[in-house]
Amino acid sequence: MSGGNWKEMYAAAESGDLPLVEYYVKLGVDMDYAHPEFLSTPLVATILAKQEEVAMYLLDAGANPCLHSEFDAMTPIQAARHVGLSQVEAKLIELGAPALPPAEVEKSWLARMFGRIAA
Repeated sequence: MSGGNWKEMYAAAESGDLPLVEYYVKLGVDMDYAHPEFLSTPLVATILAKQEEVAMYLLDAGANPCLHSEFDAMTPIQAARHVGLSQVEAKLIELGAPALPPAEVEKSWLARMFGRIAA
């Protein structure tokens, strides 16, 4: 695998170009590789770019559902939760990624202020 092929696949994944991602995956480009220049996995980058269809394809093609992305400092499931891709989050759990606790609803500044006064 050349770095160029991986970079092309990464860019295609991040931009949502599913046919090009499929092409590179079929060529054998490593979906779990994190290039030293990027330090990010294609799966996490794809999820953060909200490219749900490509993320689901990468998972179906065997991308590691638990692999931490160093640059983004998060796992795929953390990325999915961060951008609100609930179907991707469910797929990650189905594939063995540890589930995250339910997200806490952040109170508005006004509710936080009155909560402090009442305490």
